[in-house]
Amino acid sequence: MRNKILKPLVFLAALLPLARLVYYFRTDNLGANPIEVITHSTGTWTLIFVMITLSITPLRRLSGLLWMVQYRRMVGLFAFFYGVLHFITYIWLDQSLDLQSIVKDVYKRPFITAGFTAFVLMIPLALTSTKGWIRRLGKGWVKLHRLIYLTAIAGVTHYIWLVKKDIRVPLIYAGILTALLGYRIVMQIVSRVRKDTAARRPGPPVGVPAD
Repeated sequence: MRNKILKPLVFLAALLPLARLVYYFRTDNLGANPIEVITHSTGTWTLIFVMITLSITPLRRLSGLLWMVQYRRMVGLFAFFYGVLHFITYIWLDQSLDLQSIVKDVYKRPFITAGFTAFVLMIPLALTSTKGWIRRLGKGWVKLHRLIYLTAIAGVTHYIWLVKKDIRVPLIYAGILTALLGYRIVMQIVSRVRKDTAARRPGPPVGVPAD
């Protein structure tokens, strides 16, 4: 019952940033540089949805709300959706589909290189997000989807290098990402310590049944 109510609400909420852009476009409220506004908005929301995707597992473990994991795939796909909009804005509206100029930009401008890397890394994540691919890849699916960590790192790096001067906002994202990745590292260490402790624990004496 909860899923039937929350899933459409999460879906609609994830579309609000796009609806806002469309509204501003229709009412001519995108400012003097609409391309810059669209590029910044779609890029920011791509990064926000990547962060939310990474936040779901820690929040689920810390809160015990197991149902949260049901929305991870949807949120991840919305991250890719806004990433696609961000990429299209760049190659179409900003670069006018000039392939030579795009290649030169990616090669010469580090922040473009980092952003392009983040987008490319998102593609296999989106393509293999279906239940069918999860079954086909098995344990390999989990390994493949660790690319989201590199995606997030590249995305934050793209933001920091883009801003250059006042990097306070990008550093907030960097801090959040550090906390999320740090949590995972700590949990991995705790898990290994527990496994090693269990492996070293002596078994019951011969002839004495275990509990």
